[in-house]
Amino acid sequence: MFGFDDRLTLEGLQAALSGHPFVREVAYYSRVGSSNDVAKACAGAGAHEGLLVVADEQTAGRGRMQRDWWAPSGAALLTSVLFRPPLLAEQAQQLAMLCALAAADAVTECTGLSVALKWPNDLLIRERKLAGVLAETAFKGDCLDFVVVGVGINVNMDFVDAPEFITPATSLRLALGHPVARLGLLLVYLDGVAQRYAQLKAGHSPYKEWAARLVTLGRRVRARRMDGVLEGVAEGVAPDGALLLRTADGVCQRLLAADVSLRGGHPAQNA
Repeated sequence: MFGFDDRLTLEGLQAALSGHPFVREVAYYSRVGSSNDVAKACAGAGAHEGLLVVADEQTAGRGRMQRDWWAPSGAALLTSVLFRPPLLAEQAQQLAMLCALAAADAVTECTGLSVALKWPNDLLIRERKLAGVLAETAFKGDCLDFVVVGVGINVNMDFVDAPEFITPATSLRLALGHPVARLGLLLVYLDGVAQRYAQLKAGHSPYKEWAARLVTLGRRVRARRMDGVLEGVAEGVAPDGALLLRTADGVCQRLLAADVSLRGGHPAQNA
């Protein structure tokens, strides 16, 4: 990457985000355990909505179901955003939906690459994982106190030194054949978050658009949960983000959390 400078700094981030419609405060770490953990601790201490945490490297990143998330220094875009939405507890997943959509749109705008969504919130390029989204919440009675949404995008990774637990994955650099500037991608992502969050607060849920863009639906899938494995056809998703999985015995299972793998084409293609 001759002549390519992709360093992130607190000063650079603050300058680029000055006057942003959503981001009110920026925290930057060259190395941190988990950006989500930092954002949650700040939220618990009274931080305002619009806090953005950016990390150059995560040593204890995690995905769904406490899976490890590998992110070497300077190669991924690692962010967590703090929301304090005026929503009910059962609407929490809408924040993850809008961030997944904003991230997918940002990648396409910045690179021209087509990005698909896989339930619950993976971003795929050619059915290989590009990014993941993890939403963590706190409640006050029936309402949300805060939601922290972490997004990790594989930007300039080559996976040569990736540990064995990493699932088949890709990066923007691998897909394009050249490195990508993380700051530009971050700014487009955050603009999308601001726009979609304003729409959500105005009463426009991202659910229908998110559901329409899921490549999982209509596919045969294997869903790994803490209590076992289910296989069947992903028939739909509920407004709260639950996957509706029809198993071979005809029972429709409602899954709120699972690690899902695609098992080939649509049912008609496998008949």
